[in-house]
Amino acid sequence: MFDGLRKRIVCMWFPRLASDRVLRARPVDGPFALTLTQNNTNRIYCLNRQAEQAGLSRGMSFADARAYCPGLITHPARPDLDARFLVVLRRWAARYCPSVGAEGMDGLTLDVTGATHLWGGEEAMLDDMRARAERAGLSLLVACSHSRGAAWALAHYGQEGGGLETLPVAALRLEGTMITSLERLGLRTIADLEATARAPLARRFGPQLLTRLDQAFGRAPEALAPEGDPPHYGVRLSFPDPIGLTGDVMNALERLLKPLCTKLKAQETGARCLVLTFRRVDQESQDVPLRLAAPMRDPERLLRLFERGVGEVEAGFGIDQMRLEATLVEPLPAEQLSTAQTRPGEDRLSDLITRIGTRIGLENIQRFLPSDSHIPERSFMTVPAAFNGTPSAPGSGWRRGQLRPLRLFPPVPILGTGSQPPNQFRWRRMAFRTFRAMGPERIAPEWWQDDENWRSGVRDYWKVDTREGQRLWLFYTPQNPGWFVQGEFA
Repeated sequence: MFDGLRKRIVCMWFPRLASDRVLRARPVDGPFALTLTQNNTNRIYCLNRQAEQAGLSRGMSFADARAYCPGLITHPARPDLDARFLVVLRRWAARYCPSVGAEGMDGLTLDVTGATHLWGGEEAMLDDMRARAERAGLSLLVACSHSRGAAWALAHYGQEGGGLETLPVAALRLEGTMITSLERLGLRTIADLEATARAPLARRFGPQLLTRLDQAFGRAPEALAPEGDPPHYGVRLSFPDPIGLTGDVMNALERLLKPLCTKLKAQETGARCLVLTFRRVDQESQDVPLRLAAPMRDPERLLRLFERGVGEVEAGFGIDQMRLEATLVEPLPAEQLSTAQTRPGEDRLSDLITRIGTRIGLENIQRFLPSDSHIPERSFMTVPAAFNGTPSAPGSGWRRGQLRPLRLFPPVPILGTGSQPPNQFRWRRMAFRTFRAMGPERIAPEWWQDDENWRSGVRDYWKVDTREGQRLWLFYTPQNPGWFVQGEFA
């Protein structure tokens, strides 16, 4: 077989991926570590070389690490951002070969078969990887071998050019309990496993051990599943002659929306932010952004929502190219609609919020959402109407329970004695007479919240109908006798 077509697999291991990602943006001179709460214990998630030299290690509790190294600088770990950073590194590694896949949470696997000669050989290619990673501030251990398992073992436990036989059994990617059992039997290296009869090993440890052993030596195949680039939601249209009329632009936009929405539907996603870019004949560009209150992929609705922005475009001497891109997408799986659902009404509400949001900003359109608290002041929260992508129908998500007033305000003291609502009282310079009272409803403070207004203890709430027509919400504090008005019913 031609030497250049031998199977060659490269394993790139970034042992400090998480900490390197943070330190690239904010360098730290000294021991540094990322912490993550696991099983109610804050532990070291990743650390730099200085922290390792100070005696710290992954998995150590944060309290022990601070005791070992008082000058340790820490930062909360973000595994989600680490995963996104690994995707960026995978795209960078595609410069060496088209087949690149993720290897765990901190590594990459490359099938460089037939591509090493483009870099002057394997050694030159690996040296280029190390040099580029060092310039980028990344710790990298890399190895190339005839199989995926061998490349992983050499990158994690060996040196490039060394053999597999001298490596520990942990280099076979085995479970921790299996590694401990093998070491107790005196099987500490891969050479020890190779010299042992296979049948007893299979009976005691199952087929996984021998499968990993054969994969490392290339006797058993192991697939390399390269990951493709995420879908790109962008379309472009060029014109042989410049256009400038609003009708022509809208017709061209309709032609762009149809293939874009088709692609969104195929991926079961919906656009939340779109950017329509116009390139004029004088090479100037103008963008028309559109932020949506809910994910959407209906071309007719999107076309109507673009009308205002397109009408404000200055065409100049004409537009010779249009580009439409969905810069932010969200999952929008297909749903089975029934007659009981109100999807058309929700769509109209989303379109209304989007139209208003294009004028004053989506974040300035507020709505109420329920909050998990029985304290009246904390039983709701105010959020943007496009919160979480779906402007729900009014009242959705609210628990049905005790009737609450439509208007709440800070408690106002009134004169009254006893645990029953007063027959007469003054509030806001007006005199009121009690006609009917319903209650009490006792509400206790939440001991886990530090709320100064509720430190006085429990409150007994009453719904009071007055002869003057107002329906008020009063409460009584038995531990410190007093009456207060806090709300007004519609």
